[in-house]
Amino acid sequence: MTEQQTAARVAGFLYLFTNVTAIFAYSVRAQLRVRGDAVQTAANIAGSERLFRIGIATELITVAGVIMLVAALYVVVRPVNRNVAILAAFWRLAENLVLAVATLPAFAALTLLSGADFLQPIDTQQLQALAYACLRVHVTGINLGFVFLGLGSAAFSYLLWKSRYIPRALAALGIVASLVLAAATLAILIFPGLAAVLTLAYMAPMGIYEFTLGFWLLVKGLRTPAVTGTGPVAGSTVPAPRE
Repeated sequence: MTEQQTAARVAGFLYLFTNVTAIFAYSVRAQLRVRGDAVQTAANIAGSERLFRIGIATELITVAGVIMLVAALYVVVRPVNRNVAILAAFWRLAENLVLAVATLPAFAALTLLSGADFLQPIDTQQLQALAYACLRVHVTGINLGFVFLGLGSAAFSYLLWKSRYIPRALAALGIVASLVLAAATLAILIFPGLAAVLTLAYMAPMGIYEFTLGFWLLVKGLRTPAVTGTGPVAGSTVPAPRE
């Protein structure tokens, strides 16, 4: 197998793995955080602190996995257009830098709810409100990271579409789904009330794309030789598509 084929299958596995870990981390947040209720949220976290910490750790595992995914995707699409591949990689790296830093407010919330002696001068309800505010910042950080996720994924999807490594319909879905994710999360950052209106519907196309692409790359690999502006890359051994 060529370097690109190996990278493609690694990327396929990581698409599936990081989606599973991301869904788990989201489910933990959804289970413990009660929208608009700082008191109940604090009680949930205090009663399931270990689960809350596991959720944060899973977010960091997802970040590490996605960085590996970005490296694999870069190897796959670099022969198509190196400059666009670099741009896509940097957008995705910016995403994961933001997502990693976004876990800090979640740890701050834990500190505020820890009952430590140095917090005794602060009223309990104030601590709960501050902890809830930290969790809101945590979610805002995730949305901010998703803007860069959408941009980087759109660029990678464009290179996959151009190269014909995967079915063009799947790559086109990736471009559209990625841009929808970036636009929707940016809109939510500007108009926070949209989050309740959009729910998670705007993420569905991206989820379908990434799971489908993950299975495709893991099982089938790449379909065609790399293509540049002047034709196939010399010496490429990626198999041609089967008619």
